[in-house]
Amino acid sequence: MQLKEFSVTLEQIIKEFQLEIIHGPEGFEKIEISTDDVNRPGLQLAGFFDFFEPNRLQIIGKVENTYVEQFDSDKRYDIFARLFETGVPAVIITRNMEVFPECLTAAQKYGVALLRTNEFTSSILNAIVASLKVSLAPRITMHGVHVELYGTGVLILGDSGVGKSETAIELVKRGHRLIADDAVEIKKVSAKTLVGSAPEIIRHFIELRGIGIVDVRRIFGMGAIKDTERIDMVINLEHWQEGKMYDRLGLDNQYTEIMGISVPSLTIPVRPGRNLAVIIEVAAMNQRHKSMGFNAAQELNERMMKSMGG
Repeated sequence: MQLKEFSVTLEQIIKEFQLEIIHGPEGFEKIEISTDDVNRPGLQLAGFFDFFEPNRLQIIGKVENTYVEQFDSDKRYDIFARLFETGVPAVIITRNMEVFPECLTAAQKYGVALLRTNEFTSSILNAIVASLKVSLAPRITMHGVHVELYGTGVLILGDSGVGKSETAIELVKRGHRLIADDAVEIKKVSAKTLVGSAPEIIRHFIELRGIGIVDVRRIFGMGAIKDTERIDMVINLEHWQEGKMYDRLGLDNQYTEIMGISVPSLTIPVRPGRNLAVIIEVAAMNQRHKSMGFNAAQELNERMMKSMGG
């Protein structure tokens, strides 16, 4: 499980948010954005550049525009030139405001992309940050199956041949949704949240030994698949080992650590006659109860303690 670092191109951002290109220097579409921070350069327009990080996208809104408007043409050019000479990847003008000629001249001189949107400043800033957090999130690829049950994202892990894909198909038949089979790409989108998806090349496909590759979307319909989903719990399938003590009460919480995040987990032994799909359904529902503050094992334990104490 090797952690990967990612970037997005300016062209992808322009297409996603339908930004108008006011000025684009040669090759600007290929400029790579590798940070999910976005800056409003109010202090920089006022001349303060301490701790300024020029690799961030810059957004100029009404406040910044009104501040610059009070100066004469020469001063305005100097203000924009100081910002653009730092080599910022792009400047986005919001609210469809008119672009100062001095701003355009400075952008042309220093080869900085100048873009514009009709969106409000806070709206476009939040949207871009949210998009970048997902696109640039650190990620790993794990061998397993990812499904969604009752709104709970379940990552199923286990050795090859233990029955992960067969269980996933049974869950799909029971009305649940497949996110990924065989390879699950996991993104850490926040300090507490993991999101799983399938690599594009194998998305919606599942492999069943003896049958081959199955297109879940075409056989079971669009309602049987989903592109992304949180990872709320991990289920480890393992072949039944005679003599091994398996948890029968669930009093002790188990966790699997993925990219520094502890995810609630269970280990389920596999042997003929066990309906894994039903077991995983119950596990998902039980995990939802736990997340809402109800723990059946604890309640039973409390009842037994009261009974013995009474």
